[in-house]
Amino acid sequence: MTERLLVLTRHGESEWNRLNLFTGWKDPGLTETGVEEAHRAGRQLKALGLTFDIAYTSALSRAQRTLDLILGEIGQTGLEIIRDWRLNERDYGDLAGLNKAETAAKYGDEQVHIWRRSYDVPPPGGESLKDTVARVLPYYVAEILPRVMRGERVLVSAHGNSLRALAMVLDRLDEKTIPMLELKTGVPLVYRLNADTTVASKQVLDT
Repeated sequence: MTERLLVLTRHGESEWNRLNLFTGWKDPGLTETGVEEAHRAGRQLKALGLTFDIAYTSALSRAQRTLDLILGEIGQTGLEIIRDWRLNERDYGDLAGLNKAETAAKYGDEQVHIWRRSYDVPPPGGESLKDTVARVLPYYVAEILPRVMRGERVLVSAHGNSLRALAMVLDRLDEKTIPMLELKTGVPLVYRLNADTTVASKQVLDT
């Protein structure tokens, strides 16, 4: 019986997460907490007896390092890894590097809420969640999903908004509900798919 395993993990806490800054395509490293979150994610996957045939990550170092730490915990440091910019975080454009609270004070809570939580309104110079979905989902359908459906066990280490794009399909969320989905740093989501690509089961490894 084909397993069809897909595990999604948001990177561990980054330096800019800790400082409450808009990050996007900027490339801060992990905090000590983020490193521990990645180790814990790896231990949780190992405790379930999970191993992988291939891993995917973004072009950003916080996701790549999280993946490396996870693979170290499960003893698969030599696993093939595909890195692709299409799994990058949403581009926050002119907001990148700005403090979220200070930005709200400057532009108003309502405007910043729209930039952060609307589906199709981009921040200045950046991407909306709709734009992010438009690059992530075709990549998932063309590159990742076929491997899962062949029975390859796939691990993806990426970002809050690029993973929201995948969850939109996997969890059947719509344009109104997907911006509200919270994905914690370093928490694996274990999906097993049916033969028609729908979700047979989902396990959130939150402690």
